[in-house]
Amino acid sequence: MNLIDLLNWRYATKKMDPTKAVPQDKVDRIVEATRLSASSSGLQPYELLVVTNPELRQKIQAAAHNQAQITEGSHLLVFATWDNYTRERIMAMFDLMAAERGGYSETAVAYRDRLLESTLARDAQKNFEHAARQAYIGLGTAMIAAAAEGVDATPMEGFNPSQVDEILGLSAKGLRSVVLLPLGYREAGKDWLEKLPKVRRAKADWAIEVK
Repeated sequence: MNLIDLLNWRYATKKMDPTKAVPQDKVDRIVEATRLSASSSGLQPYELLVVTNPELRQKIQAAAHNQAQITEGSHLLVFATWDNYTRERIMAMFDLMAAERGGYSETAVAYRDRLLESTLARDAQKNFEHAARQAYIGLGTAMIAAAAEGVDATPMEGFNPSQVDEILGLSAKGLRSVVLLPLGYREAGKDWLEKLPKVRRAKADWAIEVK
């Protein structure tokens, strides 16, 4: 299928088949696509947890209004954002860029220093919110990558982040959970949403051309 066909195929699956596990090679490609996703200044200010442990997923399900896809799917992606931008985190990413690109250029140093000045002047909550928006860019990439692999994925904000953080020990790592993405396969004939047409506003009512 082409991209538009894939996007028409995918939907927020409500009933996943617990007997069908997503093959590891497909999960690996979805994770790699997410890793390659865009982020502001290339900082990649979030981490992706791939949770397969049944007990942990049961605990997360309880913290997420008992949404069944968390345990019916075979894998749960947890997007966990940096709780704040720090000098150490920013420097580590720029040092990595320099190592990959053959050193620091004057332009890179100047950009890095301006970024440090502006970012470290903001409070932690604003920095977290900015980082969380970058995680959502990765979420979009993951959803499209899953569709390309013929894998169902259901994005979820309906959960208690502090409880999920505790379950996964995220606070000790300076991370905060922001969105969940179970991966699995729709259970044919048992998902009320499966056969319903995708509903989106017409392009003429939604896309605004500014000439």
